[in-house]
Order: sequence, then C-alpha cells, then structure tokens
Amino acid sequence: MPLLLSGKEFQRDLEAHGCIAIRVPLEGGSETRLLRRLRAAGYKTQITTARGLGDPEVFLLSIHGIRPPHLGHQNVGKQAAIGEVQQVIPQISEFLKGDSPVALWVLEGQVLSPSELRALCDICNKEKRLKIIIEIGGARSLQWQSMSEFIGG
Repeated sequence: MPLLLSGKEFQRDLEAHGCIAIRVPLEGGSETRLLRRLRAAGYKTQITTARGLGDPEVFLLSIHGIRPPHLGHQNVGKQAAIGEVQQVIPQISEFLKGDSPVALWVLEGQVLSPSELRALCDICNKEKRLKIIIEIGGARSLQWQSMSEFIGG
C-alpha cells in the first residue's frame, strides 16, 4: 500500500522510461490515484481510450481529418461519395504548451498492435516532456514495466 500513498516509485519509473505498460486491478481507482499524484508533482494529465486511436502520432499531435459514419442512403450529390471530411484538433498539443510535463493515460491499450505501441514510445522519445501510461490488462495488484520490455518480451 505504500505505493498508493506516495507514487514516487511509479513517477521515477515513468520519468526514466517515458512510456509504461501497466496492469491495474479491475475494480478501478488506481489510475485516478496515480494521476492525482502526478498532478501534485506538476504534471498536466489527460485520460483517453485506445479504441479508435488510428495513427497515434497524428491523432495526438497533428490536425487531422475524420469522416462521419455512413448512415445508409443519403444524398451524396453535394459531397464526395465517401462523405465530408471534418478537421479535428490534436488531442494533446494544447497540453504541451508551456514547460510542464504531460502524462497521458491510455485506457484499453490491449487493443493496440505492437507497431502502434512502438509509435507511442517513439512519440515519448521525440517529445521528452510527454509521458504515456498504457493499460494493457488487469491484475490483482498494480504492476508496471517499461513499454520496450513489454513489446520485446
């Protein structure tokens, strides 16, 4: 239980590795406790889901286009046959303004492929202030390791 009281070991590993794979108890609560400790240490924090992430670097850092879902027979005479493209702002670029470190917690990370996990690690290597925590499953107790160890092993 001392980990949940201070979170210093988790923060130290997060700063050392940049991208961490974490297993959390299924009853929840661990992510909010750890994010609260990180906010107290000066981090800006954000929670997002891995579902629908697409290209991680574009989704998180660049303005990108999305298309609304096809809802059946519609008049497409005014638009392209594939639908109107809507521009979406990047998820975390606003958090990277300033000097504060940023922690991004990604829920449901077990749906990501190894190449997407590597892309998230590469983002952390390019932007040193960005730290990413990816939930890769459940466990009886809180467990984490560096993402490079998780992908390699």
